[in-house]
Amino acid sequence: MRRKPRIPPAPLPQRHGVDPVRIRLPREGSWATARAYLVDRLAAGDGVIDAMIGEGLIVREDGRPLSAGTAYAPGMFLWFHRELPDEEPVPFPLEVVYRDDHIVVADKPHFLATTPRGSHVAETALARLRRDLGLPELGAAHRLDRLTAGLVLFTVRPGERGAYQSLFRDRLVGKEYEAVAPYDHGLSLPRTVSSRILKERGVMAAREVEGEPNAVTGIGLAEHRGGLARYRLTPRTGQTHQLRVHMSALGVPILGDPLYPVVTGPVPPGDFRRPLQLLARTLEFTDPVTGREHRFVSGRTLEAWTSYDAWSARGAGDQ
Repeated sequence: MRRKPRIPPAPLPQRHGVDPVRIRLPREGSWATARAYLVDRLAAGDGVIDAMIGEGLIVREDGRPLSAGTAYAPGMFLWFHRELPDEEPVPFPLEVVYRDDHIVVADKPHFLATTPRGSHVAETALARLRRDLGLPELGAAHRLDRLTAGLVLFTVRPGERGAYQSLFRDRLVGKEYEAVAPYDHGLSLPRTVSSRILKERGVMAAREVEGEPNAVTGIGLAEHRGGLARYRLTPRTGQTHQLRVHMSALGVPILGDPLYPVVTGPVPPGDFRRPLQLLARTLEFTDPVTGREHRFVSGRTLEAWTSYDAWSARGAGDQ
């Protein structure tokens, strides 16, 4: 069995709470130079790569800048900082509800991504917390959709991250979500919804397909008034968009959902109106490092339930 390569520490510091990009050259390859590999495999183009090399922005394990003539070495590690996208700041606070030497639990607002991905890099919960708390090694134990608000667990020490991630992998975390959606008096609740969900790369919405179920959600009615209801959702698995797909499949799609039941197109940057009415309300688990029993509750509320008229009628310039 081939052993995993030792990953050396990054020779570049974080920038705005974001780690540098790490690249490892493949064990097999016919490239004469490391530059040739980067030009061939990265989408930036040779002009961008040459400019970065010329400015000393791509470095090797020992921190020395890569040169254009550096020979290709199988297994070589390289680092550089990506050019940060022009991000629209999410104008809502990221609250810390708990912090100790091992974990940080944050109450994430709608529209804020959990970790850097795609066009959301510095304006993410992880990058914000690293900057605000002075914890450059902070990592996410799991992810919450960008459009979903609520509790997210972060780990302080990289060596302990696997222990907390295993809680989610082994389904040892009690999670309850809250959603606001249309009320259907003919819908029998509580119930358990099971289906197979497929999320294809490059396709915005997930879909249910035939096959063995890989997504299980408990759905209950908390209360209703008029044509609206507040639902309690308890996911037993963690498929992408699982709660949104299951609620839509029952005929009660979550308010503010731009994907289900119909994809309405991307929301323009800076448009923070009418957030998805889905909230990760509680997290409950036994700490794998300290043995302490934890139960955390979000302090956020879903506006469509507390003030539907304001949520539904908010104008384009309001936030």
